[in-house]
Amino acid sequence: QVQLVESGGGLVQAGGSLRLSCVASGRTSGSVTMAWFRQAPGKGREFVAIITWPGISTDYADSVKGRFTISRDNAKNTVTLQMNSLKPEDTAVYYCAAANTYGTNKKRETDFTSWGQGTQVTVSS
Repeated sequence: QVQLVESGGGLVQAGGSLRLSCVASGRTSGSVTMAWFRQAPGKGREFVAIITWPGISTDYADSVKGRFTISRDNAKNTVTLQMNSLKPEDTAVYYCAAANTYGTNKKRETDFTSWGQGTQVTVSS
């Protein structure tokens, strides 16, 4: 089992930036593919971004393409989500997820076996 801990959320004005981090521990062999999801109030959890080991292949939700960048530091077992040009509609709890199989086609919650506790991102208008 992989344990995931997110950090970096907070309150920011529209147009601002935030950087989220997710540190994996435990059986990190189970973090071949890492992703970020988010859940806004009253809505379901949605895919945001994904990255496979060692960090060459990535994919993004259309709503964040060109604004968010996912990266990973395998030596530190860390995945980062750099969020720029934030919009009020980006407000949500952001979750880090890990899967022990390879592929950027994983966009469903059920594709991932490990989850972090979530970190709140609030973008004010």
